[in-house]
Amino acid sequence: MTKIRIAIQKSGRLNEDSLRILKDCGISIDNGKDQLKASSRNFPIEVFYLRNGDIPQYLRDGVVDIAIIGENVLIEKGDDIRIVEKLGFSKCKVSLAIPKGIAYNAVTDFEGKRIATSYPNTVTNYLKEKGVSAELHIISGSVEIAPNIGLADAICDIVSSGSTLFKNNLKEVEVMLTSEAVLAVSPKISEEREAILKRLQFRIQSVLRARGSKYVLLNAPNEKLDAILTLLPGMRSPTVLPLAEAGWSSVHTVLHKDKFWEVIDELKLAGAEGILVCPIEKMVL
Repeated sequence: MTKIRIAIQKSGRLNEDSLRILKDCGISIDNGKDQLKASSRNFPIEVFYLRNGDIPQYLRDGVVDIAIIGENVLIEKGDDIRIVEKLGFSKCKVSLAIPKGIAYNAVTDFEGKRIATSYPNTVTNYLKEKGVSAELHIISGSVEIAPNIGLADAICDIVSSGSTLFKNNLKEVEVMLTSEAVLAVSPKISEEREAILKRLQFRIQSVLRARGSKYVLLNAPNEKLDAILTLLPGMRSPTVLPLAEAGWSSVHTVLHKDKFWEVIDELKLAGAEGILVCPIEKMVL
């Protein structure tokens, strides 16, 4: 049986988030400790555990068909590779940072400076767009120590919480790009495996819609029902059912989590009572 081959990061947060979304898609992975390849019991997929920076070349060569990878890695090493889905997790920034004690005015301050980075293509392209020329020191691994040992004047690196910069007495001054995990596809994927990819995408989209939404049930007096319904977006329209108590209705709908509390506050002011909020496991359209 043909299986689609997916690459994910060997370890770390992206590995955990990648396995979690596959699990949420109902895909069981039979992987033991330190395995480099594993299969699923209930979906035609093989998982390859690879170094993040190597994945773009494996995609390009057709060794794997798809990958869950940071968008920042593709921008640096695989801008020719197709992205079919943004996954909404493992979000970060790729930024320029300098020592805290150095004043900063604009990106032109980097003219002629030494920048340590493991993202040479990203920083080169960014500075070129800004008309700035700098000297790059390409480092594989921890770059944040470079200014402290006199190797560089600044760094370009991934920033998530900012705690690593803080610990090394650095401050973020330019955000070059924002990134999240994406589902990327090999240019050499076969038609048969492309069909399996469509099935996987359908599941992923259902999981992502559910993660971004809440199921809401509330009670509303009928005289206030119209006003309450105007506040409620839904997948199509809210569901309204009569309650056993005369003059009251039960309203069911779905709210996006980004606007959730704002809408809940408005619903209470409009007269809604007994508001119940439930997580959604999957949302299939």
